Amino acid sequence: MALTEPPLTDLVQTLPPELQQRVRLYIAALLREYALPSSQPLRQDWAGALRDLRDQTTALELQHQATAWMIAGAMHHANDHVSD
Repeated sequence: MALTEPPLTDLVQTLPPELQQRVRLYIAALLREYALPSSQPLRQDWAGALRDLRDQTTALELQHQATAWMIAGAMHHANDHVSD
């Protein structure tokens, strides 16, 4: 006689609220990681948009700034989900 596992929703509901929130965040991360790629072609209409900054900054400085923006955005996104 084979034992059947309870539905995932039933298992999650047995957890305390703080662990339910961790499960929610983990599932959201999995969905982002394994999301199907977009069927739309890659847009490149942004190419050359920073041309006027060429004499004011280096590519490395822009890369560092872009990284800082991504980290700030990820932290903001994570904080938004904690309150869900």
